[in-house]
Amino acid sequence: MSARQRVVVLVGAAVGLLSAWHALAPSWRVPLPGEANPAEERLQDFRDALYFPIREFLAGGNPYDPASMFAHWPVRQDFNLYQPYHLLVHLPFALPGYRVGAVAFTVFGALLLVALAAMAAHSVRRLLPVPVVVTTVVIAALLMTSQVGKAQLYVGQVNPLIALGAAGALLARRDRPGWAAVALALAWLKPQYGFPLAILLYARGSRRVAVAGTAVAAAASLPVVVSLVSRSGGIGGFLDVVVANLTHARGTAYGAVDSLTAQRIDVAAVLFRVTGGVPSGIEPIVLAGVLVTSVLLVRRLDRAGSAPVADLLTCLAVVVCLVHQPGDVLIAVPSMAAVAALWWRDRPEPGGSAPCFALLALAVPFAHLYTVDSTIVSVFGERAAVTIDGVAVVAAWCLLVFAAVRPARVPVG
Repeated sequence: MSARQRVVVLVGAAVGLLSAWHALAPSWRVPLPGEANPAEERLQDFRDALYFPIREFLAGGNPYDPASMFAHWPVRQDFNLYQPYHLLVHLPFALPGYRVGAVAFTVFGALLLVALAAMAAHSVRRLLPVPVVVTTVVIAALLMTSQVGKAQLYVGQVNPLIALGAAGALLARRDRPGWAAVALALAWLKPQYGFPLAILLYARGSRRVAVAGTAVAAAASLPVVVSLVSRSGGIGGFLDVVVANLTHARGTAYGAVDSLTAQRIDVAAVLFRVTGGVPSGIEPIVLAGVLVTSVLLVRRLDRAGSAPVADLLTCLAVVVCLVHQPGDVLIAVPSMAAVAALWWRDRPEPGGSAPCFALLALAVPFAHLYTVDSTIVSVFGERAAVTIDGVAVVAAWCLLVFAAVRPARVPVG
């Protein structure tokens, strides 16, 4: 490691540790949930999607039932249709007191972000002779400082684990298909990640990974499903709870496709906020259209030998085809790093720079810090502030589609 690289590591480590300290602070300052603070945003996803759903499950209830959750616990949001194995995997964080669990889960999330940075660094190392330690420290510092990284820890998201799973499935699908299947099973924690990712992996030739990973996720969830079916009085009762859950989710201000205040970044929701209206039933049409287009083009990129661009297109297809929030672009970090390294190495002609412009568009949600958001709101209004991230991510997907249509100009790696 050169002297310049050592300086980069030291500066990056200092920035990363300072940012991590600020990101971790809300977990030990968060007040205990109760009627006095129903709108508390700090650790709200840890509270609503992990701690109290697991407590409801341990108490013999069904956490997927919105009525039960709102009646029994101080939650603000319902428990969405996470894979049932989520209730077992994250059980240790719900056993101690609320604040102890919150701190432990936030520290765990920070470590996962560092692991994701290391994975991105290994992706870069395949293309450029840069020490893994240097790249890991730089990417980790950027993640901890960015809005996407900070948001994961501030609200207590499970996305860092899902991002590791998605990235691991893409990176290991050829050399270590067994590990790739396990990684895909982690990405299935939220079905809106696992379902499109499994389809795209299958289409790219990783059929065993797609099938085995899906099977592992289903098998891991089976014991919990059996218990919930029994508690619901049979399959019919359990399905009624699932329908009630979906109905509630479609009507929330943060989840409905026709909400002007939602921060969704999928194509359907972005179209509504940009145009003010979308046809009824557009979501399944968008899902099918994005997946079919992406399937055809990632296969074309693979045949052209541009796997990093194909990986990035895969990640973006996942987040624009179904309901997703800005922080969900975390799954694209390793492939973003690989595409940046590929572009730096080859410096393609201007017509082949579409992937680079896609990276610039993807930087928008990462740079959407509080100060930036306040400026956007004051100049353009609330609607623009909740729409800009989605427009940027959809634009990035479109740019990669353009690059894939003209594979001769896409950098090869």
